Amino acid sequence: MKIIVAPDSFKGSLSAVRAAEAMRKGIQTAFPEAEVVMVPSADGGEGTLETLVASNNGKKKKVTVTGPLGTAVEAEYGVLEETGTCIIEMASASGLELVPRTALDPLKATTYGTGELIRAALDDGYSSFILAIGGSATNDGGAGMLQALGMKLLDSKGEEIFFGGGELKRIHRIDLSSFDPRIGRSTFVIASDVGNPLIGLDGASHVFGPQKGAGPETVRELDAQLSHFADKVAEVTGIKLHHRPGAGAAGGLGGAFQAFFPSRMERGIDIVLAYQRFSDHLSEADLVLTGEGRVDAQTASGKTAMGIAQAAKKQKVPTIIIAGSVGDGAESLYKHGVVSVNSMVNGPMSLDEAIGQAASLLEWGTEQVVRSYFHKGVRKQKGVF
Repeated sequence: MKIIVAPDSFKGSLSAVRAAEAMRKGIQTAFPEAEVVMVPSADGGEGTLETLVASNNGKKKKVTVTGPLGTAVEAEYGVLEETGTCIIEMASASGLELVPRTALDPLKATTYGTGELIRAALDDGYSSFILAIGGSATNDGGAGMLQALGMKLLDSKGEEIFFGGGELKRIHRIDLSSFDPRIGRSTFVIASDVGNPLIGLDGASHVFGPQKGAGPETVRELDAQLSHFADKVAEVTGIKLHHRPGAGAAGGLGGAFQAFFPSRMERGIDIVLAYQRFSDHLSEADLVLTGEGRVDAQTASGKTAMGIAQAAKKQKVPTIIIAGSVGDGAESLYKHGVVSVNSMVNGPMSLDEAIGQAASLLEWGTEQVVRSYFHKGVRKQKGVF
């Protein structure tokens, strides 16, 4: 019996690595003889750096950078030494988790620290990058990142604008003369499953602004600010980001990469699975288990569980999902190779209680799932009983 466990992180409670270990324990409680292959995964958001470094014997380097609200934070980037690829997770420098919920302010939040991370990696000699851009606290169109890399965003007096999405309307001219020339000699793969445009009702501000602290009036203000920024970008590059798919990712950071970097955007889970050689692990596998904190209709938009199931389906290996909670629309995953979606919660409890017991609950839930799936008849059929 060969079972692959390939969970994402369970946000706020378990990293993907810890989740995989809990699932392994659950399987081997039920079937000590089982071969368990742990492939902790991610979809381009938080945890992507850790997942890729862990699965490729990579290393991490810590860098002190400017956090989303202008204070210093300790971030890190990873390096896959076999290929020399640098992994930058923008959430490490400019993420939601760095800002208390009561202090969220997308009018002021900046991506400057993400630019500083890129600059530090360039200084260390790296030229091949994977950028995981999920989980941002920002809505500045990537302006801060561009400033950190030498671009000048100048007001009508020829002075640099300040940080944040609320400053973009002050841009009178974009000066590229000091933009780091090493950018043009490097390659950037942007890990993102967001196809939203920069502006409009489906754009960065309207769709993602509220989770970053923006009320209705602020959302409209941010959308107008990004529209002005896109106008100025078009003046110097000829690229119109306004309605360009993917430009709205990470508060417009995706658009900055599209306009000023030699880059391409790919679905985050596909990048991770390729670097993990996931398809190789599927050989002779009987079952794939994956999971994340919540599974619902959004999971089918390219989240980890969806990508895992699609990859497994190609090799005719069934997938079962174990989640902290299951919401509306989870049934849409069944047509993509998912056998069932299960909650690991085994009784009435608060969210805080579930988070506190996440490892033991996931272990228990996994044990029950595999006991049920590999019942006596199935085990005989597979020659493992």
